[in-house]
Amino acid sequence: MRIGFSVPQFGTFADPGQTARICAALEALGCDSLWVADRLLAPLTAPEGYPGGTMPDQYGTHLDPLLALGVAASVTDRVRLGSSTLNALWYPPLVLARALTTLDLISRGRLDVGIGLGWMREEYEAAAVPWQGRGARLEETLDVLETVWRSATVTHTGPLWTIPPSTVLPQPFQSPRPPLLLGGFTPVALERIGRRGDGWLAAAMPLPYFDGLWAVAREAAERAGRDPDALRRVFRVNAQVTRGEADPAEAYHRGSVDQLCDHLRTMYRADTDEVLVDLQLTTESPEEYLDLAAEFMAELAGDRL
Repeated sequence: MRIGFSVPQFGTFADPGQTARICAALEALGCDSLWVADRLLAPLTAPEGYPGGTMPDQYGTHLDPLLALGVAASVTDRVRLGSSTLNALWYPPLVLARALTTLDLISRGRLDVGIGLGWMREEYEAAAVPWQGRGARLEETLDVLETVWRSATVTHTGPLWTIPPSTVLPQPFQSPRPPLLLGGFTPVALERIGRRGDGWLAAAMPLPYFDGLWAVAREAAERAGRDPDALRRVFRVNAQVTRGEADPAEAYHRGSVDQLCDHLRTMYRADTDEVLVDLQLTTESPEEYLDLAAEFMAELAGDRL
C-alpha cells in the first residue's frame, strides 16, 4: 500500500514556512506522496452540495495549490507530488499546461496531475467560468493538455480555445507527460476516467457505492481498448480522528486511527492503489499533524509495498 498525506495549506496551516517544514518532515517519516487541494473561497452563506454537510471553517483560509506544491517540491527529493483535486476549469488550459510542466521540471518528474470539476457554483461565478457545460469544457481542457505535452509544435482549434501553430517549450520532465488522474463520483465522470485518464482520484466511501462506480471506469476502459488493470486509484480520506471507537458505519471517514485504517485496507486491492490521508481538518498544529501522521504510518506499515 502506498501512503500519502495532504500538503498543509488550509486554516492554521496556511503558512508557507510551516508548509515547507511539515512536508520535509512527512518525507522523512517515509510516506510515498504529498497532495494539494484546491479552494478558491468560502461563502459566508453555506453553499449547497458540500459532501457531509457544513463546509469546514478551515477552508476560508488557503494557499494557492500550485504554489504550495512548488513549496513541497523545493523541500523534498523522493515523494510523488500531486493535486487532489485541482479545479482545472478555472484556468485557461494553455496557462495550466505551462504551470504543470514547470512543476514537473522543478520536481524532476515527480508530478501526478490530478484534476476535477469541483462542486461549488459560487467559485465558478467568482472565477467568471460558466457552471453549465463543465463536462465539455473539461474534455477540451484535456485535449489541449495532451497536445501541449506530446509535441513541441502545438495547434488546437476547438469550441472554446484556439491555439495557432506555435512552439510551446519546454516539455515535461516525464515522457510523454505526467500521469493524469481524474476526480468525480458520477457515472459520467467514471466513464471519462476509463476512457482517457490514468486513474481515479477516489475517496474512502461505503464499499457498495465504490464498487459500482469503479465498474463503470473498468468497462469504459475496455470499450476504449485500454487495460483497466493499469488504472490507478487514490483513496482520499478527510479524516475525522476520534480517540475512542466511532460508529462503524462512519468508519470510511470518521473514527479511531485503527478504524480508518481498517476501512482503507478493505478498499486497497491492487498494487496501483494508494491512500491519501488529509489531517488538516482534525489537527491544529504541526506537532499534532506529524504525530498523527506517524500513527497512520505505523498502523499501515505492514501493508506497505
